[in-house]
Parts: sequence; C-alpha cells; structure tokens
Amino acid sequence: MPEELIIQQASPTLAGLKTGSLFTCPFQSEQQLRTEIDALNLRLAPKGVQVRILRLKRRALLYLYRPEHLKKDFQEQAVAEILRSYGYSTEDAEGCVAKLGEKIRDCEEFPHEIGLFLGYPAEDVRGFIEGGACKCVGCWKVYGDEASAQRRFAQFQKCTRVYSSLYQRGRSIERLTVKS
Repeated sequence: MPEELIIQQASPTLAGLKTGSLFTCPFQSEQQLRTEIDALNLRLAPKGVQVRILRLKRRALLYLYRPEHLKKDFQEQAVAEILRSYGYSTEDAEGCVAKLGEKIRDCEEFPHEIGLFLGYPAEDVRGFIEGGACKCVGCWKVYGDEASAQRRFAQFQKCTRVYSSLYQRGRSIERLTVKS
C-alpha cells in the first residue's frame, strides 16, 4: 500500500486534526494488502492510529482513524442519538466500526451516518440525512456552522500540503503521525 496515498488522503487524521479518513486503495492480493496493513498498524499504533479494511471489491476501502478520538466523539449526545437511531451501541466504538463495515459490505450506498466516524459535526450529518439545501460543500456538506466548516476545510488542505511536502523530503509516516 503506497504511503504516499495515505499522506494524500489522511494527513488531517495523522496530524490529530480529524477523527478518521476513508479512502480507496488498489491491491493485487488480499493477503499482501492485509500483511501491509498489519505492518502499518504496528508502526502507527504507538501514535494512537489504526487502519481497518471496511470492504474489498475492485479496490480496498480503508478506514484510518484514531480510536480514542472516536470514543470521545461518540460520547457527544447528538452523535450518540444519531448512531443509536441506526442501531449502533455507542459504548463500544470498535463494535461500531465493525457494524459500519458490515453495513458498507451489505449495501450499495454508504450509510448516511458514516460522517460521524470521520469526525464531521453531528448537525451536518443530521442535515445530510434529512436532506434540504446545504450552505456549502468542502470535505463534507455543511448544514450548520459554515464559517467553522470553512476554517476546518482550509486547515485540512494546509495540513495535506505540508505533510505531502515533508513526506517528499524524506519525513517518515511515523514522524508525521502525531501521538494522541
């Protein structure tokens, strides 16, 4: 699995700015991919980051996330309410990730609650689920605080630019990953 892909797709999560990132990755062999992810998890676990395969089709759908951030996010009342309404038990964040993977494998469309696993604001996830006109679009569709979302979008873009540059100059993914 190319580390450069992780840097391009998940820098804000590596930096601790975002709970999780979801991206696809090409693979030749499922066994090789699993071996590479196991090795990556050994390298990133000390920093509080984990990678999970959510689905394997033509490409692997990977979820790179910070389990402790996810647990904290799930303690927020608005987040917990949405997740419970979709059948999740928010007391078990890892169980929620497993359930999300099952839903993704069983359905053609992504579950609408997926934004909560990425650290998106509950009001924006609820707005997306309920439909209607969004205020702006960046990393996600914004239905709530547009100014705050725009600041976060800019922060994520800057982080990705900086991390890409540092990686190109030889900084390892371990050194780029902030310990939580």
